[in-house]
Amino acid sequence: MKKFVITVLVLSMLLVGCSAGGAGESTPAEGATGKRVEVAGGAYSDISVAELQAMFENKDFLFVNVHIPFEGDIHNTDLSIAYDEINQHLDQLPEDKNAKIVLYCRSGRMSSIAAEELVKAGYTHVYNLAGGFNAWEAAGLPVEGR
Repeated sequence: MKKFVITVLVLSMLLVGCSAGGAGESTPAEGATGKRVEVAGGAYSDISVAELQAMFENKDFLFVNVHIPFEGDIHNTDLSIAYDEINQHLDQLPEDKNAKIVLYCRSGRMSSIAAEELVKAGYTHVYNLAGGFNAWEAAGLPVEGR
């Protein structure tokens, strides 16, 4: 039953993603799904747990935990940077402003703030894990270091 629900959710998201946006419209993540979130200076994408899992199949992004205080990591986390200090640590992020960066925190609130800051700093392919590692755990997936 759980697999069926996840499959239906993934298919629904794919359908919504395929029907969203007009021709020639720029998105923060060309070819990726997710909900576009407009902010000052551009946009980032809120992605689901299922979308993040699909992205892990061909990982081509920097995966950053921005939650403070530390409460654990999702596997394959590359860095931990406090959400409210992200601008002071841009030197730890790719110089290429078109590089893919996926952010997460516990619930998604801190990572959405950090995502907005990265967009303001000029990054064009920023993703936020909607629901954070709470959503990850709710999907039955482990958080390391807890």
